[in-house]
Amino acid sequence: MAIHAGEEAGARTVVDRTGAYAVIGAGPHGLSALKALLQSGIDADGFEREDEVGGNWNFGAGTSRVYHSTHLISSKPFTQFPDYPMPDRFPDFPSHAQVKEYFGSYARHFGLIDRIRFGTDVVNIAPVGNGETWRVTVVERHSGEQAVLDYAGVVIANGHNWNPKLPAYPGREAFRGEIIHSADYKGADVLRGRRVVVVGAGNTGCDVAVESAQNAEHTWHSTRRGYYYNPKYLMGRPTDQTADLLLALRLPLAVRRQLFKASLRFAVGDFTKFGLKKPDHRFFETHPIVNQQLVYYVGHGDITPADDIARFESDGVVFADGSRADADLVVMCTGYLVTFPFLDDAAAHLTWQSDHPELALQIFTSQHRNLFVTGLIQPDSGQWTLAHWQGMVIARFIEAGERRPAVADRFFRHVVADAGRRFSAGTHYKDSSRHYYEVAHQDYLSALQDAIHELEDPS
Repeated sequence: MAIHAGEEAGARTVVDRTGAYAVIGAGPHGLSALKALLQSGIDADGFEREDEVGGNWNFGAGTSRVYHSTHLISSKPFTQFPDYPMPDRFPDFPSHAQVKEYFGSYARHFGLIDRIRFGTDVVNIAPVGNGETWRVTVVERHSGEQAVLDYAGVVIANGHNWNPKLPAYPGREAFRGEIIHSADYKGADVLRGRRVVVVGAGNTGCDVAVESAQNAEHTWHSTRRGYYYNPKYLMGRPTDQTADLLLALRLPLAVRRQLFKASLRFAVGDFTKFGLKKPDHRFFETHPIVNQQLVYYVGHGDITPADDIARFESDGVVFADGSRADADLVVMCTGYLVTFPFLDDAAAHLTWQSDHPELALQIFTSQHRNLFVTGLIQPDSGQWTLAHWQGMVIARFIEAGERRPAVADRFFRHVVADAGRRFSAGTHYKDSSRHYYEVAHQDYLSALQDAIHELEDPS
């Protein structure tokens, strides 16, 4: 619902910040967007509901979903911001505590801390009039004080891994054991001495299954399909660095697939001989699973591979193949739903397709030229490099709108006309909600760089 220009926000005074942009969230994407705007001479304010930067990596915060043992699954040089490297003392795969430390250092280095209102919930954003500006309503979490501000536009960076997706299973209400989502899993204490079913074969599901194998009485790992379980190291270096080396050699997709398949077969063997399902897809058609301990614990009998859950019973779980687990704890590692709780009718504002937004270049909505989303991506590697360049694209678009409106108009028409484009480097991702935002990092990075060149074109 749009607000009419000049309309007061109840009895409260509306603060005029129409010369600036609001950035929602101080995780990696919010920080990099805020930095890009400020460095481009565009005034901006950041808003963060917690008291520190870090977003999902702020362990213990209300919407943080990392757990005590969380480490990066992409290596340090392929994850860090391109203009602010991680310290040399960090290992190849930093812990969540080191990642949070890194974000704090990044924010201080670029002078972002003083531009962020911490402990502040954004409870509503709405276009004013015909959408020339946006009204942002915030609540200070500690005092409950509310404020209303008008901005030239809004950059949404509230993340997409915080609102749990819980599948429905028959008989769940009758189960006498405990069911939790991985969103609420923080460490191994909840697993010790239990008989545990872990549902889901994403990276979190594999991590929790391994941690359960180390602590529980027994663990079943329930999956719908088979996957390629990639080691963290291949040929003496982190696997993502080996993969990027093959990209640098410009090897065709089919050749890279065969090389990775052969390497995995040589290092691990045939997954089905361990009782794991045969993958129903080719390499690169799903988000990469990076875990070299899962097969180890399956081989030692500490993890029993299991089919999808068919139903719950009072004292256990029955799987689709008829087998059964006498379990007293089920951990649902079943992913998350994208949610924008502060945006009424988000489907209309963000050009929703079915159950998710379809954004041009994973950033732009066709409905507004001053509403942007950053971070709605799930790359195979290079997350925060992409965050940096997403922020730069937003800054360049705003800058072009102010200084070269014809260039901005042309770019906007071109980019929204191509909103359905997938950045998959030629592969076809499995049809699954976890792949709505999947991108091949090198393909997407090239598209972001092309966008910047187009926006910087003086003609």
